[in-house]
Amino acid sequence: MTTSNLDRRDFLKVLGISGAAATLAGCGHTSIESGVEEVISYVHPQDFVVPGIGVFYASTCAQCGSGCGIMGKVREGRVLKLEGNPESGISGGKICGLGQAGVQAHYNPDRLRTPMYQGEGGLIPVSWEKAHQILEQRLGPNSSLKGEQIAFLTDRVSGHQRVLLENFLETFDSTHHVTYDALSTATGRAATKAILGAEQPLWNIHEARLILSFGNDFLGSGISPVYMARQYALFRKAPRGTLIQIEPRMTLTGGNADRWYPIKPGTEGILALGIAHDLLQHEEFSRGVPQEVLDLVKNYDRDAVSDITGIGSDAVRLIAAQLWNNSPSLVIAGPSVEGHSYGFSNAAAVQLLNVILGNRGKTMEGQSEHPFPQLTPTLGSYQALAELNQKMAAGQTQALLIYGTNPVFTAPSHLPFAESMSKVPFKVAFVTHMDETAGQCDLILPLLSALEDFGTHVAEYQPNGVEVMLQQPLMEKLYPESKGYGDILLEVLKKRKPEAYAAFPDYYSYLKTAMVKAKPVFKVSDSDDHFWEDALRNGLVKWDGKPTTLEAKLPALTMPKPAELTTDYPFYFVPSIRADMRDGRHAYLPWLQESPETMTTVVWDSWVEIHPKTAEAMQIKEGDILQIQSATGSVRAKAYLFPGIQPDTVSMPLGQGHTQLGRFATGVGVNPYKILDPIFDGHTGELAMHATRVALRKTGEHQMVVKDEGPTTLQNGQKLVATLSADQAKLSKEI
Repeated sequence: MTTSNLDRRDFLKVLGISGAAATLAGCGHTSIESGVEEVISYVHPQDFVVPGIGVFYASTCAQCGSGCGIMGKVREGRVLKLEGNPESGISGGKICGLGQAGVQAHYNPDRLRTPMYQGEGGLIPVSWEKAHQILEQRLGPNSSLKGEQIAFLTDRVSGHQRVLLENFLETFDSTHHVTYDALSTATGRAATKAILGAEQPLWNIHEARLILSFGNDFLGSGISPVYMARQYALFRKAPRGTLIQIEPRMTLTGGNADRWYPIKPGTEGILALGIAHDLLQHEEFSRGVPQEVLDLVKNYDRDAVSDITGIGSDAVRLIAAQLWNNSPSLVIAGPSVEGHSYGFSNAAAVQLLNVILGNRGKTMEGQSEHPFPQLTPTLGSYQALAELNQKMAAGQTQALLIYGTNPVFTAPSHLPFAESMSKVPFKVAFVTHMDETAGQCDLILPLLSALEDFGTHVAEYQPNGVEVMLQQPLMEKLYPESKGYGDILLEVLKKRKPEAYAAFPDYYSYLKTAMVKAKPVFKVSDSDDHFWEDALRNGLVKWDGKPTTLEAKLPALTMPKPAELTTDYPFYFVPSIRADMRDGRHAYLPWLQESPETMTTVVWDSWVEIHPKTAEAMQIKEGDILQIQSATGSVRAKAYLFPGIQPDTVSMPLGQGHTQLGRFATGVGVNPYKILDPIFDGHTGELAMHATRVALRKTGEHQMVVKDEGPTTLQNGQKLVATLSADQAKLSKEI
């Protein structure tokens, strides 16, 4: 390849290699170097087609950010099914239901198939030639855009997709990459870093004798549920560990717990300080604890904590005793802890227990240092979106590119994102499906599905050193007019910086060059071709890093008492995260719409969960249509009577209520994001998603709740199965 105007350091930067990794890469014996060898484009994979016989190819699941390795079963040129990749330390040969639905995302009939342009009469199909002309006119070498005049808005992005994106912005002298996560964990990460010195430690679940989880649904919608489920299976083997789950609304993890306690939302930090109060009565725990921490927890005796949290004083004593008697333990926090105006203090109080219990180095460790920090995922926040919204509203943003996120749908109504976005002169969306945000853009570009495209991915949670995951096409693309995200960016970069990028025919050649150039970092002695072929065959390359040491800080905390409920808004509102729907991006998949929600078994709908005793007091029956009113807005949904919820709390699942996301999502359910009140964490500025209070009003309407659970002893009125209550059954005789 000829890059005569590009020195070695710049060449490595183009490929996403810098720092210590660049030093190693510069010393390696690789044949693909600047000015030495031509890079050949990937054209077609060699086909091994035997009629009726399936072949497996490795790739990476793109359904969430966990970075699970997968194996795609391909038969006669078509991908049929996905399984876990046993080579992956994250998936370990397993896969979740959301990952399985990746096949349906690929074959979905509502995929965008051609570029669209916003003309005078609305969106019209255009050719790629026209689309590239528009891109070159607005973003090409003659563009006057500079600095924060251009913004790239994404969900988390990692690997060489991140490298290309940031290299693209650099050609505009811009670093304006905005990462937005509608389910941001920024508050919890900040609190954990303040206490332990790392945003996301490694949890050695299988080493713990007891896990105390404050609302962390690590088996369902957590940071890496497939890996955590594997760890949890080991945790449950002899000697069997104990799981205690404390949360206002039961999650999948709560349903698997040995003990589950419903707590008043926002009081989790006070309970943590109450448990610390009991533990610090023992010298083995109080030794070395700063006086200001001792002074703080002395105000939280069992009775005081019980009055505030709704957790009985005997339960507080029992939890503390369990922690005392079962070492090592692990204490973790989740969204219900973080989602309040004092969420940082809440989460910090929970992490304080790990320091008091001495869990560092036992059940908690720091993740390995990454050899390629420029490939690590950018983690999103609400605050980043709010700052972008402010700049757009002020007319400072002249061009906005959007990839992998749908803020018009997920932004709460008090953040007028759609209105602010309309003030941006040029907006481009990179999508596989037309959604609410793409529908307001000027140019919409159809992407390949994750099963048709190349890429590299790096997960946030790396349990075994570092894995750089490879994504490769499992079949030829279904729609000729769709293109890869990397190929589109590369085309623009070739125009803006030809001396650095013109030599790469496509994104495949760029990826291969980058990976082969990084070969010395992985301490591989194979030839370049063998290294690359092994990477594709295995679906990943591994770097054997070692866990790092966590810090132990015991800062003074202030823990405000939560505000009491009012007569106007007498219920806490807890938006729940479904493991399959997440923030709503997967609602277009009928497999997931048809999959029963894990705790209620409801399908194809939105609903509001209410405790049976509360429903009885309000004369509410299952299926009654209720109006859920906050200070910000209201939605209507069917009542579902759910015992796994704190009695003063109501909950609704996120993900439904789309107005534009294909035939299977549009018009299904309602969107709870739109009734969230403008309450923010005082430390991080993040949206406090669990701080909204609501009122319920009966509308007088009623509809059947469609669910999988229900009477199973009758068919057409005839009794098929006789049932007895547990106290009546003579189990010894039955068995």
